[in-house]
Formats: sequence, C-alpha cells, structure tokens
Amino acid sequence: MLNLNITRPDDWHIHLRQDAALATTVSHAAQQFNRVIVMPNCTPPIIDQESALKYRNHIITNIPSNYKTQFEPLLTIYLTDNTTIENIKHAAFDKNIIAAKLYPKGATTNSNSGVTNILKIYNILEAMEKFGLPLLVHGEVTDRNVDVFDRETVFIDKILTDIRIKFPNLKITLEHLTTKHGVDFVLNYNHNTAATITPHHLLLNRNDLLVDGFKPHYYCLPIIKDSPNQQALINAAVSGDPRFFAGSDSAPHVRSNKESACCPAGIYHGPNTVLVYTEFFDMQNKLDKLEAFISFYGADFYNLPRNTDKITLIKNNTVIPDNYNYLDNAIVPFWAGRTINWSFG
Repeated sequence: MLNLNITRPDDWHIHLRQDAALATTVSHAAQQFNRVIVMPNCTPPIIDQESALKYRNHIITNIPSNYKTQFEPLLTIYLTDNTTIENIKHAAFDKNIIAAKLYPKGATTNSNSGVTNILKIYNILEAMEKFGLPLLVHGEVTDRNVDVFDRETVFIDKILTDIRIKFPNLKITLEHLTTKHGVDFVLNYNHNTAATITPHHLLLNRNDLLVDGFKPHYYCLPIIKDSPNQQALINAAVSGDPRFFAGSDSAPHVRSNKESACCPAGIYHGPNTVLVYTEFFDMQNKLDKLEAFISFYGADFYNLPRNTDKITLIKNNTVIPDNYNYLDNAIVPFWAGRTINWSFG
C-alpha cells in the first residue's frame, strides 16, 4: 500500500457561502486545509474591511473545535463600480484580507454587484498596485454576443492583457483557468502573474458535461471546455511551473436547485478536494508534482510561509458519498458515488 506524506495543502479559491451553510462548508474545508482564500460573492457581497472581518468571525465560529488552531480563512473584498481607494488601503493593511476580487457584472453566481466597465476601476487597480493588494480575476466577458465557450479568451484579449501591461507590479491571479489561451497568457509573464486550476477542469471536458444528457453537477462557470483546452490545463498543472497552483472553486448549491430546469453554476468538492487532486496526479503518473501544486506554489505566490504540518494520503479506495446534508436539503459532490483510489491516513 502506497503512502504519501505531504505538507498540509491550502485551497487558494473556495466558496463557503454564509449563515447556516457555513456549518457544512467550513467543516469540510478544515478537514483538509490550513488556509483557504474565501470568495466574497455573498448576499450582500463582502465589499470592504468591515464586512470582511464580520464574515471572518462567522466563519471562525463554525470551525470544528479540533481544527480551531489550524484552519485559517483568508478573506477577499468584492470590487464594485463604487469601491474606493480607502477601501483598498484598509484591506491591504489588514492581515486577514489577502486580495480583492474582480467579478464582471453578471458573470457568475451573485455577481450582479460586479464591475460594469473595467475603466471605472482603473484608479482602484492603481491603488491595489501601490498598496500591494493582489487582484483575483473571474476572467469572462458577459457580452451575450460572445459564445459562452469563448468568454475567457475574449476577456484575456480585451481586458486582462491591458490590465497586465498597465499595472506591471500588481499581482494578478487568473482564477479557475479553463483554456490554452489562458495558460499561454500566464506563461507570457514571468512576474506577478499566476493562475489557479480546479480539479474538475483537469478531469472533465465538455463531452462529460453534454454527451448522453446534460449533467447539472458538472455545470460551472467558466464552463468546462473541449479536450484540447483540457489537455493544456493538464500540461500546466503537472509541469512544475510555480505560476499554476490549486484552487478548487468548490461552490455549493442545494441538490434541488442544481437539478432544476435552470440550474446554477457551481461544482462542490466538499471534503474530497485533496483526494480528487491526488487521483488526477496519479492518473498522470505525476505524483511527484502533487505536493508543490497543492501545498507550496500558492503560498509562495502570496508571500506566505509554507505550512509545516503534514498529512498522509494512502492508496486505498474511497467511495465518494452520493450527497451530504446541506441547509434543509442535500448537496451532491463532484464524482458522487464514484470509487477513487486514495484516502486520508
């Protein structure tokens, strides 16, 4: 039986939601990770230091007692057309806030308060560069004339490249990367540019989503792409390039909503994120690249110390449950019912 002892991972992109949802999502995250970057697209959104710290306190009260001293939520603020330089300054000097998040208005779940025109926040991006607050990007345009499968590529060409050139000292993370074009964008810049890659974008292509019927539990935004784009992500993840690292984009929705006529976007990994990443690296015969991808590169990019404690992964079957209790319903995790080859020691 193969055992892997690796540095405890971090998740550099996760959705914990709010209020009663935290009882499930925080517990699932704390079982695996030391640190998580928590997305701010709550209702209402987390737009400043005050709301971020209030949200952090709600998260902390839901950490199981045996993980209280280990688990650290890192907060983000949500950029809007009305974000102020003072908002950025206060966030930048608060050690509990790690970045600001750009959602184009209407791009994904709870993004209706997002930025309507990037030019409206160029002064804010300048302040972020000045005060050292990284920019996290949901990289899609929302123009309905742009095909949903092309929205990341168009965003990079029309918006993100210009930001990268105008603000060279601004740290930018292109989150939940989905295209070869996005991989190439990151590779073109050796400085202050990185991307997170989810387990589901590594393991799925659009045939998995669409062939033999639409699979609502594989529906996310940015949407799953075709096989050549999937292969580009795989190559980046196993390359050992420190600009690419783990961010699950684990995003819960109750089963009844996901299986409705118009399901919301989001894939939930729950307590299985690390196991699914491990399964992927094993499938690629690249287990030697796993630890750096999920435990080192993100911490290095954000200038944080690497974790010092270890976890053990055992090559032993785990059956992913069909669902978990969530709110007054259930939530279906990624690969529900599937047997994978790894478990926690």
